[in-house]
Amino acid sequence: MGKVYDRVIRFKNKFPGGIAWRIKKHSQVVEEYINPDEEVLYAFCAQKNEKFTELFNTYAFVLTNKRILLGRKRLMWGSLLNTITPDLYNDMQVYKGLIWGKITIDTIKEKIVISNLPKKSLDEIETNISEQMMEAKKKYQNEKKD
Repeated sequence: MGKVYDRVIRFKNKFPGGIAWRIKKHSQVVEEYINPDEEVLYAFCAQKNEKFTELFNTYAFVLTNKRILLGRKRLMWGSLLNTITPDLYNDMQVYKGLIWGKITIDTIKEKIVISNLPKKSLDEIETNISEQMMEAKKKYQNEKKD
């Protein structure tokens, strides 16, 4: 399979208990949009919604060395892809609930809520997103100065 799907499966095996459906299809959507000069650093799957009770908005989330990609294959036809580039990234909030947790990524344009995550996965996801976005932001700002 693809490198995104392999990393998502690794995440699912390491942190069971999250809610995610059709991850192979969602991973394929993201694979299509990874540029040749991008490297996949981290990938996971979860729901993209604000409420824990909404269980049918699974996405594949991928961190590359340049951006964050969120991909979803629609049930009947079509797909959705969102990207977060370092210049749009503001900050992040982590919420740990009784059963699951959620992470809110605040960008200049919107807030992206990633929910129904296993509580034990929150620290790893937060660390990977924070470190990668800060590193990419530094590179972006240095390129902008030149």
